[in-house]
Amino acid sequence: MNQTLTTHRIDKLRAVSRHIVRELGFMEKGLAGTSLSPSAVHTIIELGYGTVTNASELGAMLHLKKSSISRLVQKLETDGLIEVGPDPVDRRYRVLLLTQVGKNLLSEIEEFARRQLRSALDALSAPDIAQIEAGLSMFAQSLSGEGERVTGGVPDIDVREGYCTGVIAAVAHLHASFYAQNYGFGAVFERKVATEMSEFMGRIDNPLNTTFSAYLGAELLGSVSLDGEDLGEGASHLRWFIVSPRAQGMGIGSLLIKKAMSFVDNNAFDRTRLWTFKGLEAARHLYEKHGFTLAHETPGTQWGKEVIEQEFVRLRGL
Repeated sequence: MNQTLTTHRIDKLRAVSRHIVRELGFMEKGLAGTSLSPSAVHTIIELGYGTVTNASELGAMLHLKKSSISRLVQKLETDGLIEVGPDPVDRRYRVLLLTQVGKNLLSEIEEFARRQLRSALDALSAPDIAQIEAGLSMFAQSLSGEGERVTGGVPDIDVREGYCTGVIAAVAHLHASFYAQNYGFGAVFERKVATEMSEFMGRIDNPLNTTFSAYLGAELLGSVSLDGEDLGEGASHLRWFIVSPRAQGMGIGSLLIKKAMSFVDNNAFDRTRLWTFKGLEAARHLYEKHGFTLAHETPGTQWGKEVIEQEFVRLRGL
């Protein structure tokens, strides 16, 4: 147990949290200058950001029961703010989309919220604002727990394409530390990542190869690479996808995979393959959301420890 979390400190944080909730208007009707309920406003925002796409994801994010979500979706659809349609990847499922009226309302909500925060923060120094930003981001992550996403992500994320100074070491470090702590991987895995990525970066100038890396300042928060050479003509290999534990829940993984799939589609690869192992459910959800399907799984030890290795494939047009 963290010995610094005294009852006094906990109560002080609770008091500050209540004050923030009151000042931002969450206790009042007409949240963010609208006539909508708080859950409806959050729905408009999350659909607009693309952090949720269907009723099930929305319910999990808002911590609402299925019946409550059903009524909420029905009302927003009746009001002409959202529309419900078939999922382009799997037509058995239904996706939620903002209508143009909903998009216009989102713009109004965004402007209202920006004015509110700008007014509150205007008198503070840049270091003070950065401290508040970092503190609130960490607080939100600790509250949401594993698997949740923080609305809107972190401001000023810089996604860089191609080689960046230090990216090989940073990606190898993220892989080694995360998989050692959570899955017991060791030197074989770290050496494999560092060696193979070093070889890949020697070929990065080939237009069929690329890397997308997300930074906050000088800190690497996530990365993914596409190797268009090692699997033969027409195939792209998605490699070294990783998101820092500090940044998980901020939508960075989704952002990187979207950019990766845009690269694949723009270069007209017939198929994209990736290899991973059973148990990485958050990553699997992202892969399947972007058109990958499980093609094969078998026990293996290529990463230095026996796991159920999995191969996923995404065909062109999915």
